[in-house]
Amino acid sequence: MARVPFETLPDHGRLWVFPASRSLSGSEREQLLNEVDAFLETWAAHGRPLKASRELRDDRFLVVGVDVDAASPSGCSIDALVNGLEELAERFGITLTDHAPVRYRDDGEIRQVSRPEFRSLAKNGRIGPDVRVFDTTLTTIAQLRQGGLEGRAADTWHGRAFFSAQLQ
Repeated sequence: MARVPFETLPDHGRLWVFPASRSLSGSEREQLLNEVDAFLETWAAHGRPLKASRELRDDRFLVVGVDVDAASPSGCSIDALVNGLEELAERFGITLTDHAPVRYRDDGEIRQVSRPEFRSLAKNGRIGPDVRVFDTTLTTIAQLRQGGLEGRAADTWHGRAFFSAQLQ
């Protein structure tokens, strides 16, 4: 069995964050996770099963982690994961692999806007460096466990990109 409980993955394990373009309903969430689980059961790199797991955060962020001590994912195995998720997302009418939009919390709701739109919101003072943003560039399980998925814009790359004048 290649799929393991997420909490058993080591902090230095490899992580991918797949942001859904909208929140998933209960039935969509269940179906998505069942299909991802089925994929992870057979996920392998050069014939070696990968010890992997997944979680869904905020009904919006699918995270997939791998225990690199057991076997490291290869380029082909990563491509298989991404391609499989793109096909799955298409069936749900969402995207899971588009990291270009900025996702942030506004009055408790997760919003998604283009980078130029986010820049405009920042420039016009509608959002500031304390806005909670989601960083989908995490690459290790430790970063996720340390709360790196969601944080103040000032504490992430978003601060440097969109609020540099205010943070100097």
